[in-house]
Amino acid sequence: MLDIDYYELLEVTKSADKSTLKKAYRQMAMKYHPDKNPDDNEAEEKFKAINEAYQVLSDDEKRALYDRYGKAGLEGHGQGRGGFSSGGFEDLSSIFEEMFGQSGFGGFGGQQRRQKKTYSYNLDIGVELKVEFNEAVFGANKDVIYKYKTACKPCKGTGAKDGKLSTCKTCAGQGQVHARQGFMTFAQTCPTCNGSGESVANQCKKCSGTGYEEKEEKFNVDIPEGVNDGNRIRVSNKGNIAQDGSRGDLYLQINVNEDPHYIRHDDDIYIEVPLFFTQVALGDTITIPGLRGELSLEIPMGTKDKEQFKFKNEGVKSVQGHGKGSLIVQIKIKYPKNINDEQKELLEKLQKSFGIESKPHEKNFENMFDKVKSWFK
Repeated sequence: MLDIDYYELLEVTKSADKSTLKKAYRQMAMKYHPDKNPDDNEAEEKFKAINEAYQVLSDDEKRALYDRYGKAGLEGHGQGRGGFSSGGFEDLSSIFEEMFGQSGFGGFGGQQRRQKKTYSYNLDIGVELKVEFNEAVFGANKDVIYKYKTACKPCKGTGAKDGKLSTCKTCAGQGQVHARQGFMTFAQTCPTCNGSGESVANQCKKCSGTGYEEKEEKFNVDIPEGVNDGNRIRVSNKGNIAQDGSRGDLYLQINVNEDPHYIRHDDDIYIEVPLFFTQVALGDTITIPGLRGELSLEIPMGTKDKEQFKFKNEGVKSVQGHGKGSLIVQIKIKYPKNINDEQKELLEKLQKSFGIESKPHEKNFENMFDKVKSWFK
């Protein structure tokens, strides 16, 4: 699944007010909450994405940045998947308390020990996938070769000899460590056991304490038409495998190779067309290469350098189904590097035939010389 627009995630319009956002979030969070969808990795991922979307859109400053620059504009503002600002956390927490009758959010607000994790690695993984320019524009079928992790059988994915974990010495099995700052004491997740209360005392010899072994897999994936550089495609159940057989997702990070002639910006395509100076002086009709075939471009007499002409619906098809972009042609006027005597004579005759019109600078500077002289009197 591609990264989805925050408004689309919450199924609201861009003009939605805070009340509408909150109502939409309640409905979506209730629908995809992990407690209501046990062992459903896809629902869990959707739930995380919904939380992220609401955190941004319910904050006026973050929403303004997102509306103007997209997700890139949120970098450096404390935004990340699963991350919460203090205001956003309180708002989300209060909503969950109303919906599920519990304080805190996802167990973060209580003193409970984190649920024991039987594997020492993340189930979701990311892989970069290079695609050619035309493959991104028109879609393609690609082979993906990657490595994934599966739980080491002797240690059951724990990294400990015979799968036997010991009470964590750092937190004494509490899953939390406490730090005092002034007159206040703060509780933090134990960095040694990640909140489970148990840690590895003796490493498993087969996996050297990693808790997993790596395997290689090859599969075929369909690249949708219109995908762009930086997009992510989620492939369900192709991630790492836990001891109980549950498997995460694989995220393909799209990296599109550049084309020597076309430049893409969102769904629009730009192409530079070189024209000889006589073509723009006289006007011309030329044939240019569009994405899907030849296009006829009429060059009006007097066309300027870097002037642009737009062909609507000749760009890239939107991966989100919003139609097609435009093909934008930019003119680049070329002049001869050298001319022979005959060409020079012809050009001089042409210039004389235009009279005063051939020397516009003389009329433009007609009074400037006297004006500048007067400055030094």
